[in-house]
Amino acid sequence: MGNRLSRIYTRTGDDGTTGLGDGSRVAKDSARVEAYGTVDELNSAIGVLLAVPALPESVASCLTRIQHELFDLGGELCIPGHQVITAAQVSWLESTLDDFNEPLPALKEFILPGGGPAAAACHLARTIARRAERRAWTLAKAESVNAEVPKYLNRLSDLLFVLARVLARHERGAEVLWRHDRGKS
Repeated sequence: MGNRLSRIYTRTGDDGTTGLGDGSRVAKDSARVEAYGTVDELNSAIGVLLAVPALPESVASCLTRIQHELFDLGGELCIPGHQVITAAQVSWLESTLDDFNEPLPALKEFILPGGGPAAAACHLARTIARRAERRAWTLAKAESVNAEVPKYLNRLSDLLFVLARVLARHERGAEVLWRHDRGKS
């Protein structure tokens, strides 16, 4: 393992720059920092979800693996030219999504984010995953990005949507459906 921080503050970022994993410095609002910062935010949102009591073990195990992979993905984005995320990880997300989705009823209506604390936290993580994907695409317009990174984030947001459906059923029995005709005269 690399150097450990013995001091949390360094003062090196007081000029509006931050150090990347390769030692170079960039603006704190650069596309690269926005991308890996949003992945870090996503990982934290999944941590909040994992803190909800009584999650089904299959969901908790899945999310814990994803947290580790997101940490790797953030590291990849922090080190220009470094690649960690693979097509196999994207395939795992797809097969995991299929496994969780298979017993769910077909979705015929839009659903509202919510359905209980875990489902709501999962929906929030899903929206952050979508933003992380957008930030990865913004970075890819300016610099080289492993093609598997935006794919991973895209599949992850889909998986989080399905997990929110699973968790809504676990907590409340069903999702909250959007009604386009609510109270209109």
